Amino acid sequence: MRLRSRRRCGCGRDFTGCLRAAARDALVCRPVPALACHRSSARENEPEELAEQPWAPVEANLKRMHSSGMDRANHYMDYAATSAVRPPEVAAAVAEFLRGNGCTPGRGGHSGATEAARIAFRCRRALARLLGLPGDPGRIAFMHNATHALNTALWGLLDEGDVLVISQYDHNAVFRPAHYLAASMGVEVRMLSGSPDGSVDMDEAVRLLDGARVLVVNVASNVLGTRMPVEPLAAAARGAGAVVVADAAQSAGHLPPSASPEADVIAFTGHKGLLGPQGTGGLWVREGLECRSLLCGGTGGDSRRRRMPKAMPDRLEAGTGNSPGIAGLLAGCRFLAEAGTRAIHAREMALKGKLFDGLSGIPGVTMLSPWAPDGVPVVTVKAESMDAAALAGRLDREHRVQTRAGLHCAPEVHRILGTAGGGAVRFSLGWASSEEDVEAAVSAVDTILKPVAVPVP
Repeated sequence: MRLRSRRRCGCGRDFTGCLRAAARDALVCRPVPALACHRSSARENEPEELAEQPWAPVEANLKRMHSSGMDRANHYMDYAATSAVRPPEVAAAVAEFLRGNGCTPGRGGHSGATEAARIAFRCRRALARLLGLPGDPGRIAFMHNATHALNTALWGLLDEGDVLVISQYDHNAVFRPAHYLAASMGVEVRMLSGSPDGSVDMDEAVRLLDGARVLVVNVASNVLGTRMPVEPLAAAARGAGAVVVADAAQSAGHLPPSASPEADVIAFTGHKGLLGPQGTGGLWVREGLECRSLLCGGTGGDSRRRRMPKAMPDRLEAGTGNSPGIAGLLAGCRFLAEAGTRAIHAREMALKGKLFDGLSGIPGVTMLSPWAPDGVPVVTVKAESMDAAALAGRLDREHRVQTRAGLHCAPEVHRILGTAGGGAVRFSLGWASSEEDVEAAVSAVDTILKPVAVPVP
């Protein structure tokens, strides 16, 4: 039995079918009574305030940023790699911290250290709210990125001879530590097979989970744009006594708090959907679960005692953290909270629908990403007449459309798609993407791939 992450709309129809039709008209159907769905006759028949309600705060912030001179010279469509276009408050927060404080948080006993600690606390609290994480925000340990967080989780939870279940949807941030643990500690790595539509075989999952210690689930694919069916996988894992580690690198900040994965450990990065600077991220560990630290030292206490800190987040945070980055991440979280992640996701998916429809209508383009309305704003394609690197290069040089070509650190997904040899071109949208970006991308691909007419002598 193969399962995809499927939900139902408030109107009763399957969420996928509803959103697929709605996105064409820049509407998103969600189980929220105040918002329109596909049952509305047409956008022009709606009250103006209702039609604009979902993402009006986002548009207002974008207008403010454009008026302040935000650089939009390029059509940036590489948000799945990093949110290079950030709210100006993020850079301002980093600069303000470095100019006005610059201190290390903790037990410094002076006002600078105390204020730095307050910023870290506020950031943990903001992250917990945005990501829908229950309990004490102190269960969030700051990391340098999702790769750091996933390495910490796998090294901290697995022992010699344990069984680790991963999937073909995983990123190299999972594959590489898994391979290293297999070689160095004898960890048995089992891989759940994937499919081009993003589904999983639950019967296979149950078999692989027998005797497993840890299951890793990739909440959202950075190639397909689909969401894994986390809930049934988590239920199967818990039935087998396994710990569930969720890789939320692509979903954090894009999906609303209600979409928080049912997991014991959640790894995320700050520089993608959360709009923070590079070098920020985190690892949330549920209450009662112990995870060893990947790095040791720098947490105070008596160095003669052989005990490691037990309390979170000190247990996993060794050494001086990235306080300027944390200040910037807090600013990004505050922006998202003000604009609303639900509104941002609605806007991103409406734009994704236009991009999907536009690219799928171009001769010579193979759509590798299935339509996934409840996923993340990623569309990956292959050109029949041109390799991925050449297409991405021309998009940038000739049309100022910035995409990402290659295997996207997800070689197994490309193996599923049959593109492991030459890779593909990924268009990924974000909070500041516009219809102009989408139209420019579609027009550019069409122009580049259009056959050149050869004059008849």
